[in-house]
Amino acid sequence: MRRMMAYIAGALTGALVGASIALLFAPVPGEELQARINERFSSLRDELKQAYETRLSQLEAEFEALRAPRAK
Repeated sequence: MRRMMAYIAGALTGALVGASIALLFAPVPGEELQARINERFSSLRDELKQAYETRLSQLEAEFEALRAPRAK
């Protein structure tokens, strides 16, 4: 139990130090960084949505082909 608590404390300390260093050395101001992150997230979301819709239509076509009666 003691080792687990030490690990958790070390991980939290590392996260805090890492976040502090990242904020100090960020190449752009916070608002601009947020805008860039939001833009990239929106772009990724749009790409994922397009990929989902494409794959869904492919799977629906395959499903319909399997459901159709086969000619003998």
